Amino acid sequence: MDEKIFLDDISDILKISPSRRSFIKRLSLGAAGAAFSSLTSYGTADAATVDAGESTVSLVTGSDRRDMVYQALKPLEREVRMGIGGKQVIIKPNLVGSETYLGITHPDAVRGVLDFLKPIYNGQVIIAESTGRRYTDLPGTIKHFHLYRYFPLIEEFNVKLVDLNAQQYKVQWLLNQQGHPLDIRIIDTFLDQKNYFISLCRLKTHDTLVVTISAKNMLMAAPFVNGTKRSYEEPLSDFKEPRHDKGRMHTPGIRKMNFNMFLLAQKVQPRLTVIDGLEGMEGNGPNGGTPVYHGVGVASTDLVAADRIG
Repeated sequence: MDEKIFLDDISDILKISPSRRSFIKRLSLGAAGAAFSSLTSYGTADAATVDAGESTVSLVTGSDRRDMVYQALKPLEREVRMGIGGKQVIIKPNLVGSETYLGITHPDAVRGVLDFLKPIYNGQVIIAESTGRRYTDLPGTIKHFHLYRYFPLIEEFNVKLVDLNAQQYKVQWLLNQQGHPLDIRIIDTFLDQKNYFISLCRLKTHDTLVVTISAKNMLMAAPFVNGTKRSYEEPLSDFKEPRHDKGRMHTPGIRKMNFNMFLLAQKVQPRLTVIDGLEGMEGNGPNGGTPVYHGVGVASTDLVAADRIG
């Protein structure tokens, strides 16, 4: 390999060149990838990759969330337009159940992305989420669309709100705490290469995965959740019963959970990353942290480059 990989610090695994987006694919084809390919069916990555050249990251400062997100995206207009082609654009916000705007993707950040898309995309934009929270009155995702005032976006733009937990899924095989196969149901929408996913989240800490940025926003949303019963250890034979596969993703422990995200990233990646850093969260994220003002916006078609900057 022509990249140097530094393993003395977790964050240093991202210090590679010339192509960050090719890192995940290339590493999967090495010795580690070969060892696990028969177990996970991951072989060659299905997600879009770049094999050469440098990545572009747009970094802007500001105090108006909507405008800052728009300005961060403008330098990428040509690249995004070409990348979309005939694909379905899907904005993936981060709507955890913190019941506070500090932990979620603010609707004004979504407005900034939609302002940017309006002159370059004629189709209906899907805003899609798959929250792990469950309620007795409404599906969790729909509850959060109401709670965080996403429904007014339907009146302002040509958008559709979608609960991804109501979609079909495919079983993917990861690893449990003992290193044995772990079946995780992954929502089909995340695996469909005809979709152009935009990961849109704010800068915040995470108690298990260090930070919630683009990779975590996509990868931990991909597991399917159905029903109302909260049980993480139900076997695949009971898949018709309610089961919480996002919860199952946490059961292998921190080290294997991070490795499982790496495996899943072979097939699940956003094509555009947008990070709202106007006001971030530090401390006990993703729900219980405290606000910290940054006044920055980040955008890139390279998720690793964007997350590294974030």
